[in-house]
Amino acid sequence: MEISAHGLLEVRITAADVGKRVSVRRLSDPGAGPEKFTDTVGVLTSWDDDVLMITSRDGRSVRIARSALVAGKVIPAAPARRRGPAATYAELARVSARAWRPVESEWLGEWELRAAEGFTRRANSVLPLGDPGVGLDDALEAVRRWYGERGLPAYVQTATGAEGTQELLCAELERRGWVREVTAELWTGPLAPVADAAEGAGVVLSRETDEAWLARYRRKGMSEVALRVLGSGPSVWFATVPGAAGEAPAAIGRCVVDGRWAGFAAVEVDPARRRRGLAGEVMAALARRALDEGASAAWLQVESDNEAARGLYARLGLAPHHAYHHYRRPDTGGTEGS
Repeated sequence: MEISAHGLLEVRITAADVGKRVSVRRLSDPGAGPEKFTDTVGVLTSWDDDVLMITSRDGRSVRIARSALVAGKVIPAAPARRRGPAATYAELARVSARAWRPVESEWLGEWELRAAEGFTRRANSVLPLGDPGVGLDDALEAVRRWYGERGLPAYVQTATGAEGTQELLCAELERRGWVREVTAELWTGPLAPVADAAEGAGVVLSRETDEAWLARYRRKGMSEVALRVLGSGPSVWFATVPGAAGEAPAAIGRCVVDGRWAGFAAVEVDPARRRRGLAGEVMAALARRALDEGASAAWLQVESDNEAARGLYARLGLAPHHAYHHYRRPDTGGTEGS
């Protein structure tokens, strides 16, 4: 924390620092028993009526009374990872968007409005990549109309926790009553360790899905639109570990190769055959194919409560880069699937 020349803690932030990354120390419960301190690090997203709002890496907002502060300072943006591929949020946002394309999109300034008849939030949400070209309230009204014309709830996909992410936009959406539904993380890492982690034996690779692959995919009732989304991307591969005769595959996966990046998704294993290394086999086979196409880095998206998947990806050398969130306009129905 910031210490003055006299050895005293100082609050060295003001309302003018909104939008900057800060570190603050506060009294947990002023006036209630022995003094206890709590440290908070994140982006200062508002300072209104002597109440600060700080958004942490995972997107959670913390309200702090100015009177409870004992120290505070502006700190540098979150440092880049020291190991693994270096990447900006903007690069990863565009790469991940190219790997899961909607069937319809339209630009509002630098916001991409995406629709795919409700198949997953990613394909049916706004991706804000910069300035919408109009004020925020006008932009959100345009979003409401666009999705309303298609019979879809209005979603905005945002990110937190890395340089250039959208903590301020998150705070503004929450101030307007938008509801945060799913929070997940985008992880990155070097690709070669993924390929080396297993033999990939028995994994069949294909450019297209088939009935067997879809039988294992957790989203049922696949439409033509859903198949178009699954097949979208610069270079798409599907992996299958065949099951017993007449049964769905033991495991499946999907990978999109895009320049130096290989994006993994839809890695699913028969519940009766989990913890046998099949997910690792699928990813290794896909990673080898991606290496052959010139990729060197891996990325994937994982929900924050999927502990089994997070453990696997950590063992493969991947780590969180940033969190992302889907905000739904209030008083509208939701969309299934992230």
